[in-house]
Amino acid sequence: MIHTPPDGKPEPGPEYLRSTHFIDSDSDAVRRFAQQAAGSETSELGRAIRLFYAVRDGIRYDPFGLRPGPGIFVASHVLAAKSAFCIPKAILLVAAARALDVPCALGLSDVVNHLTTEKLKARMGGSTYFMHHGYAVMYLEGQWVKAAPAFNIELCTRFGVVPTEFDGRSDALFQPYDARRRRHMEYVKDHGAWSDFPYEKVDADFRAFYPAEFMSEDDPGEKFEDGVRVD
Repeated sequence: MIHTPPDGKPEPGPEYLRSTHFIDSDSDAVRRFAQQAAGSETSELGRAIRLFYAVRDGIRYDPFGLRPGPGIFVASHVLAAKSAFCIPKAILLVAAARALDVPCALGLSDVVNHLTTEKLKARMGGSTYFMHHGYAVMYLEGQWVKAAPAFNIELCTRFGVVPTEFDGRSDALFQPYDARRRRHMEYVKDHGAWSDFPYEKVDADFRAFYPAEFMSEDDPGEKFEDGVRVD
């Protein structure tokens, strides 16, 4: 596994096209998803853009989707689940890009969500700090560009969040302000990019940082919609 530090850029190579356990770009499900998302688009840039929106809006964002074990981080599992938090959604985008021969890495950064819902904040022990926010880093037209597909358009509309848009030429990250100009997402620490998902590191960091109940299975009666409990 290759790790590129925050102040560097990945060196394009076969590692960023390889299928792995987590980034299972050679699975039938991921390949089918990528091909359907790309449709009749023939340009690499256009196909990458279509993949971004297919993951952003086709997989519902669920911040309560964190569970023990590595299974939730496998791209084909994300497709089957149809909902996930930021890292699995980013892994799916990386896998779909590789399935269409677009070199892609996985980026991780810590963020502060200044508009975290009270229920999510309480579940996280009162914190608004999110460790290891995930996004894809695609190699397009000779440059690496970041693409964060976490927040689906329905969530953005419901909560007044400015959607993250991707043109394939500039970084597409969370917006610093929402539609009402309230402070929203703040990137506070860049961890760099990886050729594969560093599960052991992320799992250890999560367990050290988040409350134990946030890392546990939900009660069977719990239901969540766009990160908000619904009874």
